[in-house]
Amino acid sequence: MLGFFAVLGLTNGDWLARIPALAHGLHLSDGMLGLVLLAAPAGSAAAAPIVGALVDRAGSRVPTLLGAVAVPFLPILFSLASDQVVLMIAMFVFGLASSLLDVSMNAQAVHLQQAVGRQLMTSFHACYSFGALAGGLVGGAFAWGNAGTTADFTAVAVPLAAFAWVSGRFLLTPSEEAPASGGAAPRAERLVERVRPAAPGARAARRVSRLSPLLVLSLLALCSLLGEGAADGWSAIYLRDNLATSAGFAAMGYAAFALTMASGRLVGDRLADRFGPVALLRAGGLLAAAGLVTVLVTGVPAGAVAGFAIYGAGLSCTFPQMLALAGAIRPDRPGSAIGRVAGTGYAGLLAGPVLIGGIATVAGLTAALGLPATLALGIAVGAGYGVPRHALAGSDQAGG
Repeated sequence: MLGFFAVLGLTNGDWLARIPALAHGLHLSDGMLGLVLLAAPAGSAAAAPIVGALVDRAGSRVPTLLGAVAVPFLPILFSLASDQVVLMIAMFVFGLASSLLDVSMNAQAVHLQQAVGRQLMTSFHACYSFGALAGGLVGGAFAWGNAGTTADFTAVAVPLAAFAWVSGRFLLTPSEEAPASGGAAPRAERLVERVRPAAPGARAARRVSRLSPLLVLSLLALCSLLGEGAADGWSAIYLRDNLATSAGFAAMGYAAFALTMASGRLVGDRLADRFGPVALLRAGGLLAAAGLVTVLVTGVPAGAVAGFAIYGAGLSCTFPQMLALAGAIRPDRPGSAIGRVAGTGYAGLLAGPVLIGGIATVAGLTAALGLPATLALGIAVGAGYGVPRHALAGSDQAGG
């Protein structure tokens, strides 16, 4: 399973590193490029709920395998695009295939978690993050060697697709995914929450009886991925324009964010097992908010880089834990639950850069980056509401 997350990460990291070459080849302005790049998350957001329903109906094994074989090859279409419209269509199709792989492999991960009875999701997402870092290095190496994007994407696609095809034999089959009677649901409940009896948000969350946990998790996923998109698109710009650093130093902001994002996911499962997913989400939201506030209040470039590193550590485990909670809430239909939460999160990736850019135009980038800081606090506040009431009630009873 780990390899499928790495396949998606490597593919994304490679083509994202070659965006300058793609833009130069089609003579795209910054505004045109920004519009083109919206197509991929738009495809992912559109496909996620459909893929979730498909996974619940037919199992996640075949969609995972098909997505993992298709995704590495689709960036080749980017390099063959003749104009902006064709490139947007290719990126939209890539977003559809990415969603097919993403939702189905996360459903596989949820079933595997239920089988072993402990947290695994954040480690899987760590493979995605380190894969993306490796893909960025590969793309950068091809760019440094003046290789064309077609040669780059083909050289990456062939081994990744072959690896995915061979690894498909180790995926869970639909019969293995089906919950055993009286077995998977209790295991899923144990994974849903380990709340301390005195957890301050537990009783408050239980009182909001009409609030759907999946709706809450969807909104929190929106907050999390909008925050990731803010760092992806604006960290270097903030350092360069607001703090007057060089272009080379400005890139350190995103590098620090990406490194702590990947590293934080290596320990996320152990933290979730020890303290519970809700406690991890609360701590992550608070840490992310503190990191971004550090970025905004310091006038020292090194301090801003440190702030982006703290921000990445805080956000690192939030989205994986939201997907794990979604699957555990609906162990009978994890695909639909994950698709709903992931699809809303992708909408954050889609709308975030545009929203922050709009606020920055009116009030400045410092004010605009206050939005993801506020949303990070929202993750901390709303974490307890994304857990089924029976889990919270059980925790209260256990604590007397």
